[in-house]
Amino acid sequence: PPTGDQIQQFRASAQQTMALARQHDLLTMGAYGMVAEMASWLVGISQLVMLTADAPDFLEALLAVIERWHRERMALALEQGVDLFVRRAWYENADFWSPPLFRRFVLPSLRRDVEMAHAAGAKLGYLMSAASIPLLDLMIEAGVDVLLGIDPAQDRTMDLPKLKQRAAGRMCLWGGVCGYLTIETGAPDDVRREVRQAISFLAPGGGFILSPVTNVRADTPRAWANVDALIAAWRSLREDT
Repeated sequence: PPTGDQIQQFRASAQQTMALARQHDLLTMGAYGMVAEMASWLVGISQLVMLTADAPDFLEALLAVIERWHRERMALALEQGVDLFVRRAWYENADFWSPPLFRRFVLPSLRRDVEMAHAAGAKLGYLMSAASIPLLDLMIEAGVDVLLGIDPAQDRTMDLPKLKQRAAGRMCLWGGVCGYLTIETGAPDDVRREVRQAISFLAPGGGFILSPVTNVRADTPRAWANVDALIAAWRSLREDT
């Protein structure tokens, strides 16, 4: 668990962050929670998948230990009054967890995350940038408020119209533009095309946040030009609608 010194440092930093957010009316995010994803780091993803068949009781016990650690960290973030708490799920997707395995090993703690966030007045975000569509109904069943990581370029399973149809009115969608292939290494025309596509399919009826997935790390003239192109395309489409 976090030490006393770590908790003090976190609270001091969080106070500054929350004050800045209030000053500029910004959404605040607690990040990141980890349960099954942490297990994949500790055990190795191949071995973890094998444990679902070879030693499921052991895996459930391991996940319970990790969840206790996760709960303490989540509580610290929520006590700051964040708007959104985000759980990492890059390795909780359907490439590794079939819907039945997800229901048994991942869904219970995800439900508890949602309950804990909602009890604190926050929303629960789930960060999954690939193979999310087979698990959508389970996320909605858990009560997830927003799915982050909608990547039309790197997620080979992504179907934006299907995603919107199944999530509409039940779960917010966040993303729509690939951070690496489009913003970091693409051209402005690529950016404009993905922005138009994302807004066309995901924005009708609301419940969509346009953003690069998952982040932009390159500090290059190309990346900055493409960020400018994304903002300009968004503004143009917003004015048109």
